[in-house]
Amino acid sequence: MDARAIAENLGLGSSGAATLDRNAPAVVIGARGGIGRALAEALVAAEVAAVHALSRSGAEVAGAVAGVADVTDEASLAAAAERIGGGLGLVIVATGVLHGEGLAPERSWRAIDGAAMARVLAVNTIGPALVAKHFLPLLARTGKPVFAVLSARVGSIGDNRLGGWHSYRASKAALNMLIANFAIELRARNPAALAVGLHPGTVDTGLSAPFQRGVADGKLFSPAFSAERLLAVLDALRPQDSGGCFAWDGARIAP
Repeated sequence: MDARAIAENLGLGSSGAATLDRNAPAVVIGARGGIGRALAEALVAAEVAAVHALSRSGAEVAGAVAGVADVTDEASLAAAAERIGGGLGLVIVATGVLHGEGLAPERSWRAIDGAAMARVLAVNTIGPALVAKHFLPLLARTGKPVFAVLSARVGSIGDNRLGGWHSYRASKAALNMLIANFAIELRARNPAALAVGLHPGTVDTGLSAPFQRGVADGKLFSPAFSAERLLAVLDALRPQDSGGCFAWDGARIAP
């Protein structure tokens, strides 16, 4: 399904939607990645007022305003926030790291490496926190603006049955706590605003590539499908859902 079809299915291409406001600018951070690019493309197709597609390389997305932002470089985030300005209807952080460049999910505590864990936390936890520092103040003070971050079901402490993947699980669990904190603080600024985590499912991207063999039939999603579902979930959320983490199918994930 292409971005235009996604927009039509969501109802964003014409009359707007319950939560997402196509008349307010949107920001996607991590727009070079599979899910981030698909999200930016879908928002462009939905004729959102302006879509800012940010990434470390400043990669271009057709119809979007390209920009540079690196979640491990606070100065780049501050500069991007200053350039974009306020009144935002949607900010999505679609960055994350699991493996590569010397990183691998640990199968046992014996594999824990301090430097590798620090890198995972820097990208998956501290990075989104720095995005929040600079972009939460830019959310519109009226309507139902949304700050959303890609999290993961494996960050749920209550749902943990397998163990392992210590750094990744810990980084997402900590991220979910930050989201809950941000929701409380954001509520005082705009009671209708939302801060939420999103679990995209297993998506056919480089992040999941080494782990796709055991995925059940029909559960390996294309980036476009995942983007469609995540935007639909955001569209259906209510202010009282702020602070939670939600899967691609709309189910709330246990803390």
